[in-house]
Amino acid sequence: MQLALVHARYQLLEIIRIPVAVFGSAFFPAAAMIFFVVPFAGDDPAGATFATASMVTFSVMSANIFQYGVGVAEDRDQPWNPYTRTLPAGPAPRFTGRVLAGLALTYLSLIPVVVIGATLTAARITPAAFLLTAGTVAVISVPFTLMGLAIGYSLPSKAAIVVAQVVFLPLAFGGGLLSAPGEAPGFIETIAPFLPTRGAAELMWSAVGDYRIEPLSVIMLGVWVVLLAALAGWAYRRDEGRRFS
Repeated sequence: MQLALVHARYQLLEIIRIPVAVFGSAFFPAAAMIFFVVPFAGDDPAGATFATASMVTFSVMSANIFQYGVGVAEDRDQPWNPYTRTLPAGPAPRFTGRVLAGLALTYLSLIPVVVIGATLTAARITPAAFLLTAGTVAVISVPFTLMGLAIGYSLPSKAAIVVAQVVFLPLAFGGGLLSAPGEAPGFIETIAPFLPTRGAAELMWSAVGDYRIEPLSVIMLGVWVVLLAALAGWAYRRDEGRRFS
């Protein structure tokens, strides 16, 4: 664990030295809050609370897909990365450190969304719900972390940027993150339960308010986690085989 913390510190220092990388993860959810949530749902306590939870999910997805998808792909182009993979400590400390650093940056990217929701809208939650929501963030980070790792380990950096962008917006729209619970267009409501974004959003909605989770959405979220874990593992082994066999 000590080695993992060293790797996490290294990853955080590397990212913080380029502030725009942190800014990018927080910008789009914060902009969506200002342009869509504040003017249209800001005066409705329930609507604003659910909308803020949706934007938190949006931010978690953005931070993890781009951070791991693009970050891992760029790291693979650097000579330092192949060297660390030959060290006797094995991949576990480095991988754990990357995940810890990613989780820390995910929480950091949520600050603007939470501040906007608390100051510019009528969204309100209890302290207990806030703690539950903070824990839920770590849970819903899992599928998007795995998705980012799968992209990062299977594609070169230039292709990873494009794929991350192509995957991101359809998942956000298709999962119903840009509309209130149950108020998305009909075709969105039809496909949403089969996407990981919907299961993640429903967990967030249930954490912040009185929302009944649809079993299909949670089951499909679990299916996505298993599939993405298998894909990320395959991509990692494939990359390792290409470099060291």
